[in-house]
Amino acid sequence: MVSERLQKVLARAGYGSRRALEVAIAEGQVSVNGVIAVLGTKIEKGDEVVFNGKPVPIEKLFGQTRLVLAYHKPEGEVCTRNDPEGRPTIFDRLPKLSKGRWIAVGRLDINTSGLILLTTDGELSNRLMHPSSGVDREYMVRVHGNVTEERLARLVEGVMLEDGPARFTDIVQHPESDRDRLNQWFYVALMEGRNREVRRLWESQGLRVNRLKRVRYGCIFLPSFLKRGHFVELGQKEVDDLSNLVELPSLPVPKMTPQELKAIKRRLSKKPVSRNSTLIVRGSAKSPKRPSGHER
Repeated sequence: MVSERLQKVLARAGYGSRRALEVAIAEGQVSVNGVIAVLGTKIEKGDEVVFNGKPVPIEKLFGQTRLVLAYHKPEGEVCTRNDPEGRPTIFDRLPKLSKGRWIAVGRLDINTSGLILLTTDGELSNRLMHPSSGVDREYMVRVHGNVTEERLARLVEGVMLEDGPARFTDIVQHPESDRDRLNQWFYVALMEGRNREVRRLWESQGLRVNRLKRVRYGCIFLPSFLKRGHFVELGQKEVDDLSNLVELPSLPVPKMTPQELKAIKRRLSKKPVSRNSTLIVRGSAKSPKRPSGHER
């Protein structure tokens, strides 16, 4: 029987990131078969796991499924689960889960809009975010200032920021952008997601970012039909493609239960509190497209 590291199985079951679970194990919050677990503990089917005093259902540990949402984050929302300042968060709009919880794959700052991936699989989230996986992110950015060829070349070659070297792997001018204007649109890609990295890279060249939108994470593009504040649940092929990027095996995307469908129908039938009501689309067959100029 195959055994797996405890933190890996718990992360996959949606109990948190692998790093956070390693801390929980080190602090003695997890036991296996009545014995306090330690880092390096492995489990297999039949083991009894208790996390923070509560038994972990065996089907959550080994009867695994994998859900992934693509959410179109509007400006003004934060990516924390609970904000001490009371600002709206991306989690306010997500569907409730009967098992596990939603884990955000990276963050976008409050003034950045665009694609946020959320998953029930902590191991998938951890690998997608880790720089060693080489998963790139693409942004559409409006830059104010004199953008010269020399400055663009430096941004691709690499510059030194306060937290280390950084660079764009690619810069492409938006086809509808006018190089004679002070405000120009570009697509940029980079391999990591440090805090405000896109903005700081442009600022290193004396330029200012006044609009920023993430349009791709790895192989997943922000769907052109997805409105701000709405989300789409990815289908089996899209989830498998994303998993293959980070060398994870395929897991089934579960079907919605009748109770979940009824709950969603009730939510959608209510009058929205704002113009950004939430819409669910399951596994759309539409091909994701790069945003066009009118979507700025």
